[in-house]
Amino acid sequence: MPSATIFEAKTNLSKLIQRVLEGEDVQITSGRERKPVVRLVPVEPVGGNRRLGFLEGLGDVGPEFFEPLPEDELRFWNGEDE
Repeated sequence: MPSATIFEAKTNLSKLIQRVLEGEDVQITSGRERKPVVRLVPVEPVGGNRRLGFLEGLGDVGPEFFEPLPEDELRFWNGEDE
């Protein structure tokens, strides 16, 4: 795994990001002893397995959910009654 000091990482961030996008993990080190502190890895792409309605049928919303809030609760939500 390639590594870079914090200074090198700041100086060459674009190049390090390119290496990560090409499939490498890059280790960032700190101090004279080059102690590993973080690792640059690609963000996993979102998508593919998500689907709408995966919680369908697990809860009920009664008709009272759609009724207006009482005035005292509405004042609380508006920050007027703290």
